[in-house]
Amino acid sequence: MERNDAADDRRTDDGPGPFERFVDAINLRVSRAPFFGVILVALALWVVSKPFWSSTTKWELALHTGAAILSLLLLVLLENAGRRNQEAAQEKLNVLAEALSDLMRHHADDSEELRGSVEKLREAVGLEERH
Repeated sequence: MERNDAADDRRTDDGPGPFERFVDAINLRVSRAPFFGVILVALALWVVSKPFWSSTTKWELALHTGAAILSLLLLVLLENAGRRNQEAAQEKLNVLAEALSDLMRHHADDSEELRGSVEKLREAVGLEERH
């Protein structure tokens, strides 16, 4: 059975690169409760800093700008982590399907229905690449 490009890439890969390790570290920290606490502390500091700003507009603009930048950076990092997790899960499913297909083919001599199921399973592996 043919292996997809993603599987071949992972087979030759020496492990995660610096960017992937950075994304994993950020994902680990952002997805936990302490990060929520850090955000709440930052918001509290922003609220109490109002007297130090020359205008309310600048005070609000600081929050909106900071929140937009943080949101964009986190979106990119978390999407990267999610994509890599999805690819890894798909590869595991493909390996299971290949193994099941080989087992079914080995026992398919007696059954036309089983041979048909083997072909359907083999066609389904890699389906995500065709859509």
